[in-house]
Amino acid sequence: MQKLYIIHGWTYKPEPWYEVIEHLKERGIEAELLKVPGLGTKSDKVFTIEDYVKWAKDKIPQGSIALGHSNGGRILLNLLSEDSKYLKGVILLDAAGIYEKSAKRDISRGLSKVFSPLKKIPLARKVVHKVLGASDYEQAPDNMKKTLDNMLTSDKTLDISGITTPAQIIWGSDDKITPPRQGKKMHALLINSSLTIKEGWRHSRYLVDADELAAEIFEKYQLLTKKGSK
Repeated sequence: MQKLYIIHGWTYKPEPWYEVIEHLKERGIEAELLKVPGLGTKSDKVFTIEDYVKWAKDKIPQGSIALGHSNGGRILLNLLSEDSKYLKGVILLDAAGIYEKSAKRDISRGLSKVFSPLKKIPLARKVVHKVLGASDYEQAPDNMKKTLDNMLTSDKTLDISGITTPAQIIWGSDDKITPPRQGKKMHALLINSSLTIKEGWRHSRYLVDADELAAEIFEKYQLLTKKGSK
């Protein structure tokens, strides 16, 4: 079997993915985790989606099968929107990329800017975090806050309707980060895709049951391999 390339989501600790990779290896799949710049590896750079697409192309050979979780899915969708023939197949796990205006998110960021001077004061910082909520956005360094803004803004112009790459979409029924309705919309727009909704799964299944996730990935990988070999 050819190597499976995995792009993780918006996390600064992607190492739990290695347990999934071990379970894939037991099933005969060699997988490689690609650590996203600024997340899996440290950087002071403000990244654009174009930067991440270029990085992915540098890391993933043409004709490969790749998996993208959350923001990793966004990166792969943008890559394929530019070149639908670049990958043999793609597995999209609770993938980002479907734009939805979020009033709650916008308000949170607006308040964050208003309260930012108070964050220099330890006691005030605790109050601000309680008001705004502990989120990836609030805890991120400044360059990655701007990077996340760039990612979310890029969704406004992402057109995936022309992607013909075979796609296996896996979605958790209880995902609150990228809700199932986004998976259904993604499936409707991707003309060569299949959608599997996993009952009870949330956004980051790799943290809960690595073996079960590996079994699901293995099944989808086999389907893509068979489809690509026709």
